[in-house]
Amino acid sequence: MSGFDYVISIGGAAGQGIATPGNILARLFARRGIHMYAYNAYQSIIRGGHSFLTVRCSDREIRTHGDVIDLMICLNQDTMNRHLEHLGPGTSVIYNSDTIEPGEAAEGVQLCPTPVGELAGKGANKLMQNTVAISVACQLIGIEFSALEDVLDFQFSAKGEELVAANVDVARMAYDHSAANFQPV
Repeated sequence: MSGFDYVISIGGAAGQGIATPGNILARLFARRGIHMYAYNAYQSIIRGGHSFLTVRCSDREIRTHGDVIDLMICLNQDTMNRHLEHLGPGTSVIYNSDTIEPGEAAEGVQLCPTPVGELAGKGANKLMQNTVAISVACQLIGIEFSALEDVLDFQFSAKGEELVAANVDVARMAYDHSAANFQPV
């Protein structure tokens, strides 16, 4: 991964679980020796308030979260509404196409509508959209699926093999969906 330097932002409502995708990304990058800087901005600790986690990862030492977003994961409509207009060419935006309308993006912004219900199944846990989004993000930035699978196993192993297997299966479907439909960043 020569010349690797990405800023990934994850936005959602407080209580929607943005910490878990952030932890998964952190483990993925740490296991590769990738430098990381994270900044968590939240307007309220009250459930439902807007939270926005920015993670910068690079193959060189970094000391800031940067000033450009390369990849944004919108976990709710509010995140899309607040941030889409501020994104420029080269940014990819991952969102649940079942529940979020993207609005008007600037030229050069790649919208990545992801059918979470189709990929995760109708009865899936609401937080399964986080696994879907992280899988799409990994595919877009060139992280091989086996590395994601290892981290998912570690992340969810304490909750049982059934949950691990469900997350890995959903992650594989989302990863393959991304490879077939979106351009890497």
